Amino acid sequence: MANTAQARKRARQSANQRLHNMDQLSSLRTAIKKVRKAIAAGDKAGAQTVFVESQKIIDSIADKKIVHKNLAARQKSRLSAAIKAL
Repeated sequence: MANTAQARKRARQSANQRLHNMDQLSSLRTAIKKVRKAIAAGDKAGAQTVFVESQKIIDSIADKKIVHKNLAARQKSRLSAAIKAL
């Protein structure tokens, strides 16, 4: 348990930041799922439009260092390859 005022404040801030990061990760997963769902439906044009929107979300979360930039690049690459394979 935090003993100083500074440590108590840091613990509060960390808890709030963790909740924010979890929310961002959730939106990342949702964006990826939307693209995969469009790919599974076989709708290439629809998948492409959803992919463009998802790229913005993926890049934004990587820029904030919530996920590693290589993870973001890998996800975008795999989604793009799946769309091209349609």
